[in-house]
Amino acid sequence: MTTNSLDLLQGTLDVLVLQALSWGPMHGYAVARFINRGSDGTFKVLDGALYTSLHRMEERGWVESEWGNSDTGKRAKFYRLTAAGRRAVRSETTNWNDYVAAVARVFAATPEPAR
Repeated sequence: MTTNSLDLLQGTLDVLVLQALSWGPMHGYAVARFINRGSDGTFKVLDGALYTSLHRMEERGWVESEWGNSDTGKRAKFYRLTAAGRRAVRSETTNWNDYVAAVARVFAATPEPAR
């Protein structure tokens, strides 16, 4: 890890993909680009990790996919949230915010005096 590029924590990628797809259907490259740009270049999503995440969410019923053409005219698989996926965005965002707040509390904590 460097200060310019951070590894995604396990479980983080799914919530970022859900957030990307909350803006509308996207193909995989567009999802990765959204996450990269949204993190000011900090997160670079590897293809293998991205498609594993998308397939996992398809199995959960959170996303559906269909083939179409990208802006450049190339054939691409587009992913979109289902109703369950929209619920998952809300739930996973709440869970993530709770997690971040708990980590922040640990960083701000001071030890109890020894007894």
